[in-house]
Amino acid sequence: MMNVQIEESWKARLQTEFDKPYFETLTAAVRQEYAGGTCYPPGRLIFNAFNLCPFDRVKVVIIGQDPYHEPGQAHGLSFSVNDGVPFPPSLQNIFKEIHDDLGTPIPTSGNLTRWAEQGVLLLNATLTVRAHQANSHSQLGWQTFTDAAIRTLATERDHLVYLLWGGFARGKSYMIDKSKNLVLESVHPSPLSANRGGWFGNHQFSRCNEYLQQNGIEPIQW
Repeated sequence: MMNVQIEESWKARLQTEFDKPYFETLTAAVRQEYAGGTCYPPGRLIFNAFNLCPFDRVKVVIIGQDPYHEPGQAHGLSFSVNDGVPFPPSLQNIFKEIHDDLGTPIPTSGNLTRWAEQGVLLLNATLTVRAHQANSHSQLGWQTFTDAAIRTLATERDHLVYLLWGGFARGKSYMIDKSKNLVLESVHPSPLSANRGGWFGNHQFSRCNEYLQQNGIEPIQW
């Protein structure tokens, strides 16, 4: 039985995944990658999204593709960067839309731990990456695991908000029962997509909070 260092409520639900042959293969491949060169995030933060947001506390799910691949950025939360790191373009656009939607000031830190601790699961579909090479770990098997996490939420939890940005994330919507949850889809916040229209003015953050409140759930302080 594989002993993965991950938050206990997630461990209980995902242990069956950890015991499958693909996960053993994935673990070996990730270890080899980390041993052979620089990879992100640091090993202890690979499951940070789960560790900061226990299963029963999830309110919102934001799906990213894979971690940032430049030094000092990635710390295991999709779209988030460590304190003191300049905001990547997608995060700038996220903050701008929150400001336009809710009137809140642009934050000084791009560290979204504050969201995770309120129940926002900031999940990358692929949890690791080789330095300077986007999507370099996308074929290792991570998506089998993260899809299982999404399916488990979709099966056991209702009244969640899923924010699916861009074609990749929207491809996960088939797993979610839209009659029991709110699924908000839009273009990706990256400049290439956002500037073509459909990101700014989509009011996803206010719509998310309205849905949570309608279901008696504390809204997110974005």
